[in-house]
Amino acid sequence: MPHALNTVAVVGAGLVGSGWALVFARGGASVRIFDASESIRAGAMARLRSMLEDMQKAGLVDSVEPVLSRITLCHSLEDAVGRADYIQESVLERVEVKQAACAEIDAAMRPDAMVGSSSSGIPASAFTEALPKRSRFLIAHPVNPPHLVPLVELVPAPWTDAGIIPVLRAAMEGWGQAPIEVKGEIEGFILNRLQGALLNEAWALYEAGLASAADIDRTVSEGLGLRWAFMGPFETIDLNAPGGIADYSARLAPLYHRIALSRRDPRPWSAEAIAKAEAERRQALPADQLQARTDWRNRRLMALVGHLRAQPK
Repeated sequence: MPHALNTVAVVGAGLVGSGWALVFARGGASVRIFDASESIRAGAMARLRSMLEDMQKAGLVDSVEPVLSRITLCHSLEDAVGRADYIQESVLERVEVKQAACAEIDAAMRPDAMVGSSSSGIPASAFTEALPKRSRFLIAHPVNPPHLVPLVELVPAPWTDAGIIPVLRAAMEGWGQAPIEVKGEIEGFILNRLQGALLNEAWALYEAGLASAADIDRTVSEGLGLRWAFMGPFETIDLNAPGGIADYSARLAPLYHRIALSRRDPRPWSAEAIAKAEAERRQALPADQLQARTDWRNRRLMALVGHLRAQPK
């Protein structure tokens, strides 16, 4: 492997933690996985095997057994993290839960190990400040499911050792992920701030009665999302005007400024709009079919990832 993080511990074996375990094991690391819930631990290896079988069918792994053989289920946190070079914390997204888990990790880890938290919005400074080894902690926020969507946001706390970032970034690249560095703590990091901007506008348009939820979704899935599957907003606009990004900005920046000004007084998503959207979605997809549709989403993601890997960059 092109880095020294060969033994990885995953603390939290739910959906995100299981996905992380596959990322690391698929990338060649020895993985030690632990969850405080006995019932989650009991089903962890069967769940990982099922996920790998789906990935094999999609051509994302050659074989199930070599990957699965690199994952060890541990029955104590200390056993999982004690020998790890890198630890991925993936417990419940609540400050007090993360504080408790990270205190246990801090006590059991090697002084030179690194710890990334899967937090999707809580900054590391909110739950690592009191830790003796706090300089070894940062955010490593994935997109769910991490074994299918490669983006990882690396967000240091003010006291994170700066030398961790390039080492972990290189390791994530080696494991097949697509890391980015967020150069300071900000609520929501990068991904959820971008997603939030789109969601807030989608809710405003929906509440104003300008389009149905289905048609707003179609605008993204059949429009914006097709380009966004392989390029971001800056490259998109760079290619959408003959003279590149400066030409595009000259043509359309005033329009986007007027749109931004029209949303100068954003409101919370209203209970009425949420209930209406919920009713529309449940008519299209009954609640008892949510898991089946999630499985469908994951299969589509696998197919898309396989296609994108086969294309030249």
